[in-house]
Amino acid sequence: LKVLSDNADYTYDDVAMIRDDVKSVEFGVPADAINGHAFHTYTLTSADKSVQFQLQHNVAGRTVYAEGTADAVKFLAQKVQTESEGKVYSMINVLEAGALE
Repeated sequence: LKVLSDNADYTYDDVAMIRDDVKSVEFGVPADAINGHAFHTYTLTSADKSVQFQLQHNVAGRTVYAEGTADAVKFLAQKVQTESEGKVYSMINVLEAGALE
């Protein structure tokens, strides 16, 4: 990715984004998740176009985000009770602690 970011030939225009409800449903987003979804496909293609690697993740709805937020709040509440000094945490810390329910 560092190579891509330093490559003047690779620009923001090379990123395809779909922000149209009809096209999103055609892409596979459930109609009831149009207002809360994250469907992403990342594609890396070799310079000679002979190799392609794709990573895809799809989130339909907002429940997973709300549950993650609740788990993070519980994690932070426990940290406030047990630690004497302030510290900044990320969701990585929540995941590493096994704090997701």
